[in-house]
Amino acid sequence: MTKLSVNINKIATLRNSRGGNVPNLLKVATDIENFGAEGITIHPRPDERHIRYQDARDLKKTVTTEYNIEGNPIKSFMDLVLEVKPTQVTLVPDAVNAITSNAGWDTINHQAFLKEVIAEFQKNGIRTSIFIDTDLKLIEAAAQTGTDRIELYTEHFASEFEKGNKGAVKSYTDAAVLAHQLGLGINAGHDLSLDNIQFFKENIPNLAEVSIGHALIAESLYLGLENVVSMYLHRLK
Repeated sequence: MTKLSVNINKIATLRNSRGGNVPNLLKVATDIENFGAEGITIHPRPDERHIRYQDARDLKKTVTTEYNIEGNPIKSFMDLVLEVKPTQVTLVPDAVNAITSNAGWDTINHQAFLKEVIAEFQKNGIRTSIFIDTDLKLIEAAAQTGTDRIELYTEHFASEFEKGNKGAVKSYTDAAVLAHQLGLGINAGHDLSLDNIQFFKENIPNLAEVSIGHALIAESLYLGLENVVSMYLHRLK
């Protein structure tokens, strides 16, 4: 069975936009686990515009399922992860000013760097994953870094699926087959949603985990609004 890890960055964005502690990030994480999710994902960035470094520390005390921290392994990020020791660290080559992750690693040109970083995390008992595109040469090079898993960057699939091009999943299937043959675990994430997740799952063999945030939170707003509005109306009667 493929595990669902919920990215709660958007909850932190909402909290930070007003100040204070509403919504309460720790309570939301606990509720998501109680609702059945098998993991919590965060992606702290250097400017702390959504998840703060202190959030990463605080969540360590409350998350009881898999705890996944994503980010670019700059020194401050590495120090944080080595302090918190989550279940998994996902290495993402995002620029400081990136709105969201928009590319996977070039595991060929950055192989020496990735080997060093991965070895440091693994030495501290932290499972490692590399955010990556479906180029088979990059998958092969990823295996040579010593990483435990890869996370397939699924933006292209999601975009093409929305246009009706279901054939776009083939490169992901091929990448997953090769990764499994090379002994790598397979995660996936970015723009996966209720609309495309079942089709994606059915076409990706050995898919261990998906990390979903933006779509899941947006869908929760839509699917939960009617209930909340009704609760307000009931209280106002």
